[in-house]
Amino acid sequence: MIPESGIYTGTLRHRRFGPRRHQFTYGLFMAWLDIDRIPELMAKPHWTSYNRFNWASYWERDHFGDPAISLRERLAQDADIHGVTLPDGPIFLLTHLRYLGYCFNPISLYFCYDRRGGLDTVLAEVRSTFGESSNYWLSPENRQPSQNTLRYCAPKQLHVSPFMGMDLDYEFVLTRPGEKMLVHMNVNQRNPALNESPHLFDATLSLEHRPWAALTGAMIRHPWMTAKVIGAIHWEALRLFVKRVPIFTRPAGLQIEEAPHKS
Repeated sequence: MIPESGIYTGTLRHRRFGPRRHQFTYGLFMAWLDIDRIPELMAKPHWTSYNRFNWASYWERDHFGDPAISLRERLAQDADIHGVTLPDGPIFLLTHLRYLGYCFNPISLYFCYDRRGGLDTVLAEVRSTFGESSNYWLSPENRQPSQNTLRYCAPKQLHVSPFMGMDLDYEFVLTRPGEKMLVHMNVNQRNPALNESPHLFDATLSLEHRPWAALTGAMIRHPWMTAKVIGAIHWEALRLFVKRVPIFTRPAGLQIEEAPHKS
């Protein structure tokens, strides 16, 4: 059964395995939205809004494509560009909202169901602190054999962190959303040095579903969620710099398939 619109609360863990070991975990919550009901959902309570400033708000411009057209249309267009067959059922978005006018989403996930509630296709919209984004379609075409999880592989397309190069592959491992959900991503080196593990880094979201009414309590505990996200990114970057982890500059001429819409 597909969980109703609400929030997911839990933790985010990052682990780096080389060339210096580094790890952190912090608490967070994310919105879980039926993309066809977002204006309705954001109309209540009074401190949430759709395309309007509030304590928490959803803005169409915070996601890829032309905000003048519906998110479902944008997904259909992007799927067609990438040769992906978009299922014809509900689509749910796991994302951060905009809080007090500020939003940053390292990753937003679109879970695309068929009419029977089957789930094979997910879109990972990845954004960098450099203002760029790229879409990774996780579909039957790049799905890997796995009994209890959805597992997909995709080459890295976007310069996300200055502490990681581009010669890397992503492995996305997801459980089907329910009362609990796990979103895990491995980052693997394509050409590791002799006697070096290819596994460079991983990130894990461990989440539990809560009803939409629980949003208020989550906002009280984390009143400026996206500021906490960007603050944690820069704090951990400073720690990596102090540990003398090598820095990689953005490759010249790197082509980004999906860039944020400028409105």
